[in-house]
Amino acid sequence: MSYSRPLMDAVAIVLVGLSVLCATIPILVFLGLVWWFDRYDREPFWLVALTFGWGAAGAVTLALIGSTILEYAIGAVFGAETSAIAVPVLVAPLVEEPTKALILFLVARSRHFDNMTDGFVYGAAAGLGFGMTENFLYFTSVGSTSDVGAWIGTVVVRTLYSALMHGCATSVVGAALGFAQFRGWVAKLFVVPFGFAIAMTIHALWNGFITADAAAQNGLFTLIDFVAFPLEFLSIFFVFQVCLWDEQRTIVRELAEEARAGLLPTAHVAILSSFLKRSRRNWLEPGIPRVSYVRTATTLAFRKNQERRVTGSRRTFYTREVERLRRELALVRSRAVA
Repeated sequence: MSYSRPLMDAVAIVLVGLSVLCATIPILVFLGLVWWFDRYDREPFWLVALTFGWGAAGAVTLALIGSTILEYAIGAVFGAETSAIAVPVLVAPLVEEPTKALILFLVARSRHFDNMTDGFVYGAAAGLGFGMTENFLYFTSVGSTSDVGAWIGTVVVRTLYSALMHGCATSVVGAALGFAQFRGWVAKLFVVPFGFAIAMTIHALWNGFITADAAAQNGLFTLIDFVAFPLEFLSIFFVFQVCLWDEQRTIVRELAEEARAGLLPTAHVAILSSFLKRSRRNWLEPGIPRVSYVRTATTLAFRKNQERRVTGSRRTFYTREVERLRRELALVRSRAVA
């Protein structure tokens, strides 16, 4: 069935308009979920949003420039056919993963970046930002053709797969940075490149299977992609949960020591290390602000753990931080109403 030109133009306008909503709303939901899952020591949302913004604007711009240059270079040397295969499979992972991760090296220098869990959060934020902008470009491009079926398929696949792939890949780089954060230069020299290798592999596999299916046109490679990526996603999510469990163990270990020293009641250790228990009200003495108490005690636990891992001038900083947080926790507890 053929449609009139005015009708096709109207459909295209509607699809382009919907593309804005479909590109932003699901990704913002994913971003909120990632931030919420970091239940023991949530990162400042402004910093997560800034990282997301870099992925959506800065990383996309740099990646577009880098990919365009390499595409022309490969095409000039090896021909257009080779370039069409090499760009999505090799160039895209090699260019896009470093550009997304650039912001992570800056965030890692802040006092908010403590461990692998934080790396997962900031990395996912940068990747999701990149995925959002990329989705918008794809959605509007397909929507402008007035092909409703193709547009719906593109929205579903890119929202549930491509954008999440970007988030997962960059979260691995962030986790590697978080692991190496307090383990010296040797760890950074080996672990961070390993994180990049995993991220690029995830990216290359996704693009590679899609590219292979475009050539074979039998749907087999796309089916493999649709099965393989959820397994990769679940594996990364499992490691993320292990990191959260390690945070819980750190809180128990470090605050139990403080409880023995009399800084806080022993009963509070189990409460502070449980997201559900510490979210409840009426477990603190009247007059003590629950949010401040939980945040200060949790930060104290992490700073003590970090103090043990660093040396030199950095150790001096964390020693002072531990002393400051102990004084702050004592001050918060002093507000209890007798």
